[in-house]
Amino acid sequence: MTHKILALFALVGCLAMAGCANTVDGAGQDISKAGNAISKSVK
Repeated sequence: MTHKILALFALVGCLAMAGCANTVDGAGQDISKAGNAISKSVK
């Protein structure tokens, strides 16, 4: 029984981390686009 609970927590943790990776990647792209826009406006 304990092994099943630990496996469930491990699975939930992996899924949560995968979701965070996508969120951070999207935020990085947004920041990059904002930086490019600022750079173009300065030129």
